[in-house]
Amino acid sequence: MPEVGKERGAFVRLDPSGFQIRHPPPPHELDTVITPDEKLFQTVHMGAAVVDHAHYQLVIGGLVERPVAVTLEELKRLPQTTITAFHECYGSPLEPPIEACWRVGNVRWTGVRVSHLLTTAGLMVTTENSFLWSERLDRGTFAGIEADRYQKDLPMYKALDSEVLVAYAMNGEPLTKERGGPVRLVVPGFFGTNSTKWLCRLSVQTKRAQGPYTTTFYNERVSSDMGRPRVRPVWHVEVNSIITRPRPDELVTNPDVKVQGWAWSYDGVENVEVSADDGRTWTGTFVEKRSEYSWQNFEAKLTGLRPGKYRVLARATSICGEQQPLSGHRNHVHHVNFEVSHCD
Repeated sequence: MPEVGKERGAFVRLDPSGFQIRHPPPPHELDTVITPDEKLFQTVHMGAAVVDHAHYQLVIGGLVERPVAVTLEELKRLPQTTITAFHECYGSPLEPPIEACWRVGNVRWTGVRVSHLLTTAGLMVTTENSFLWSERLDRGTFAGIEADRYQKDLPMYKALDSEVLVAYAMNGEPLTKERGGPVRLVVPGFFGTNSTKWLCRLSVQTKRAQGPYTTTFYNERVSSDMGRPRVRPVWHVEVNSIITRPRPDELVTNPDVKVQGWAWSYDGVENVEVSADDGRTWTGTFVEKRSEYSWQNFEAKLTGLRPGKYRVLARATSICGEQQPLSGHRNHVHHVNFEVSHCD
């Protein structure tokens, strides 16, 4: 039986402390399938935890038969899995979700399946009405609210999916402190806030976690079927897309313009359309089939454009039929202005 709270002894300090954010480059610079570390956004709420690797341990507890504490070296000796997945930030939990921020990338995570760890510990509950709580080693204040730990939860049906990892590497390199190293949770298809950095504890419970990052922050008000507002947790990623070509304000010397970009969604993207007349007409695109949880490339050609200035929009539709709104929400369509000038 792990000693209560011992896992938190691996915390050394926050460096730096307080909220930090590193924005990604503009969408047209996210033009490779795998996003390198230097182009991937970073968000830290209370401070970046410095962790003593020699004293690190991950505790798996709650409703399991055999609670266990796993060291970093023991974790790395367990069966290893690598998953390619898009990674998207929801945006500020302090503002209404009406502005798009396009904080997204696509990376390779390596680690151990959460399902393997829970099975080894003897999971005692079914997926119905149960949750996996995750805790990390940072502590401090965000938006005036103090917390002794960052705590999140997942519905158990998602936690047991084969792509959900306790990860210790990204793009083939050990996780840095800024990426949540030495160990973080990775939940492909869910917003990044659920991929708990500096992970120190997983706990199986029959109710949702009650910390501020599940009760105060990262909830969205939506309308129910009866028209009444309700609150839903920020879990599943909504369908979204970005245009990488043409570049903003690019001068194209050809009446046929190639449009390229990335599209992604929790359930995968069925199709993407582009428009060069503010949405009056739409042109279909070729959409790459999804591999694992990777974002999907799309390509189209706008033909016979006359000389002049244009604005191209891209609108994705998910497999379940969800479509990007044209405006007014965090996943509204991306657009790029460009100019066509025919050469003689």
